[in-house]
Amino acid sequence: MKAHDGIYLDGAWRPAAGQDVIEVVNPADEQIIGRVPAAGAEDVDAAVRAARAALPAWAATPPAERAARLTALRDVLAARKDEIAETVTAELGSPLPFSQAVHAAVPIAVAGSYAELAATHSFEEKVGNSVVHHEPIGVVGAITPWNYPLHQIVAKAAPALAAGCTVVLKPAEDTPLVAQLFAEAVHEAGFPAGVFNLVTGLGPVAGQALAEHPGVDLVSFTGSTAVGRQVAATAAAAIKKVALELGGKSANVILPSADLARAVNVGVANVMSNSGQTCSAWTRMLVHRERYDEAVALAATAAAKYGDRIGPVVNAKQQARVRGYIERGVAEGARLVAGGTETPHERGWFVSPTVFADVTPEMTIAQEEIFGPVLSILRYEDEEDALRIANGTVYGLAGAVWAGEEAEAVAFARRMDTGQVDINGGRFNPLAPFGGYKQSGVGRELGAHGLAEFLQTKSLQF
Repeated sequence: MKAHDGIYLDGAWRPAAGQDVIEVVNPADEQIIGRVPAAGAEDVDAAVRAARAALPAWAATPPAERAARLTALRDVLAARKDEIAETVTAELGSPLPFSQAVHAAVPIAVAGSYAELAATHSFEEKVGNSVVHHEPIGVVGAITPWNYPLHQIVAKAAPALAAGCTVVLKPAEDTPLVAQLFAEAVHEAGFPAGVFNLVTGLGPVAGQALAEHPGVDLVSFTGSTAVGRQVAATAAAAIKKVALELGGKSANVILPSADLARAVNVGVANVMSNSGQTCSAWTRMLVHRERYDEAVALAATAAAKYGDRIGPVVNAKQQARVRGYIERGVAEGARLVAGGTETPHERGWFVSPTVFADVTPEMTIAQEEIFGPVLSILRYEDEEDALRIANGTVYGLAGAVWAGEEAEAVAFARRMDTGQVDINGGRFNPLAPFGGYKQSGVGRELGAHGLAEFLQTKSLQF
C-alpha cells in the first residue's frame, strides 16, 4: 500500500502539525518503502479531543449496531487480506506464507469474534436487589508493538469499539503502514468520525503524550516490560486504568512420558516462528536428564531446517541485541549447537536460528527475553525440579507441557505461574484470554475477558 502523509483524525486524513517524518524500512533488504508523519503532542491532543467528542454518541449506540460496524470491519479486512499480508511482509520482513496464515488471518478472526460478542454479550446483570450496568470506560489510548502489528491493533481496537469506547491508536514506528491500512478499513466500514483515530509517531514523543493525556481513560499497551513500567507510572499519576501485555520467557516442559520428537520439533518451530519475535514463545525447553542428549540432537537438527525459512528481525538495533545475547550465552558457558552470530545473508537484519545446550537456570539467556530465534535447552532432575525452573523467572506469560497422558500434563500445567499453557501442542484459541502473571503484564486480551478490560461497572439498587 502507498503510505499516507497524514494522520487519521476525526474521520479524515489530515496533515500532522509538524514536518518530521518516520522512514519505514524493509528489514529484508534495508530499503526505504515509505514515509509517515512523526506526530507530536499537538497531534495526540487533537486525536484525543476528537475521540472525546465522539464518545457520548458511540457509547449510546446500541450493541447490535456496534456489532454491525465490526462485522463490516471484519469483511473489509478479509477482502484486503492479501494486501495486509504483503504490507506486513514489506515492513516486518515476515515470509509471505506466514504473513498470510498469521498476520492477516488471525486479526480477521479476532475482529469477527468481537462482532459476535458485541451482539451477544450481556451488558447488564441482576444481582440481588441491584442491576449492574457494564459501561464503556471511555477514551482508550492504544499503544501497539511491531512484532504482530495488525493482530495487536485488532486485539485492542475491536474490543474497545465493541464496548462502546472510542480509540486513539499509536502504532509502532517500525510497522505503521498496516496501521494506516487498518484506519482505511475502519473508514470503509462506516464507523462515525472520531470513534477511531490514528497518530503515527515515536514512542517517547507520541506514545508518552498519549499515556499522560488527561482525556484518556485507559491506556492499553503491548511491548517490553521496561516500557510497560514507564507507561504504568505515567498513567498512575492520573489514576487511570492500564492494561499491559509485556514480556515473556516461557517454559516448554517435556515430561519423561512425552513423545520427545514431536515435542522438540514443535518447540523449535514455536521459537523460530516470526523470527523469534513473539512474546509468548517457548524459549526455554526443559528436558529430563535421561532424555536430554537426545533432545539436544533433535533440536539442533530441527533448527538447521529454518535457516532459509525465517525472515529477518525488525531492525538493526534488534539484530545487535539478539547477537549480544548469543555472545553472552557463549561467554557464560552455554554450548552452541546450532546457529550463532554469523550473518546468514549479505543484506538485511537476519539472525541465524540458534540453539543453546547446557544452559543453567541462572544464565542470562535463561532469564531475559531475547526476542529473536534463540532457544535455550535446560535439563531437570525430576518433576519438582522442572517446576522450580519453569517458575523461576520474573515472567509468566505462556508455556507448554508435554506428557504421554493429557491428565499428567494438565496436573503440571496447573502448578505453573503463567497465564496460558498449551497442552501437548494445543491450538491457538482467539476466544481464550491471553495475558500474564508477574512482570508479564496486567489484564487480559481476546474473548469476553478482553472485552471486560474496556468496561466499567455501575450498580443501581432498588
